[in-house]
Amino acid sequence: MINGPPGCGKSTLARRYSDEHSLTLNLDIDRLRSSIGQWRDDPRTAGPLARAVAPAAARVHLAAGHDVVIPQFLGRADFLEQLEDLARDAGVTFCEIILLDSEENALRRFAERGRQADGQARDAHETADHRGGADELSAMYDRLISLVAARPAQWSYPPAMARRNRSTRTF
Repeated sequence: MINGPPGCGKSTLARRYSDEHSLTLNLDIDRLRSSIGQWRDDPRTAGPLARAVAPAAARVHLAAGHDVVIPQFLGRADFLEQLEDLARDAGVTFCEIILLDSEENALRRFAERGRQADGQARDAHETADHRGGADELSAMYDRLISLVAARPAQWSYPPAMARRNRSTRTF
């Protein structure tokens, strides 16, 4: 599990990890959500549907003996606990990594990312704008900080440090 504010590099690190580890499933929930027909018309329903499908896909992949990496902002512990239970039931180790920077830098990076043409970045910006824009992003950041304080066993990396690592195997 790679958690962190939008635009901090979660998807990039997950993609690197899956590229370097054979048959790893990069289970990007935002991409899964975008596979749901007309999700933009009802993103508050589509998001939970995608999060409900993700553990089932992870369970199948883990049972086949392969790694799963999930890059996703999570500001509440309930889905993380569900993933931890899934890992325990599958007999595998659950690793939670938090990419964390200052709120100012996180908001700046998200704004910069919004100028990209990438569909996933565009979707994230549309969703954020629909939910309240910068105010919602700031609230998301606060929820993440609270979650980090409540879950001290995870590892936290500033994004610049994670980018310096030549291999995600250091996780």
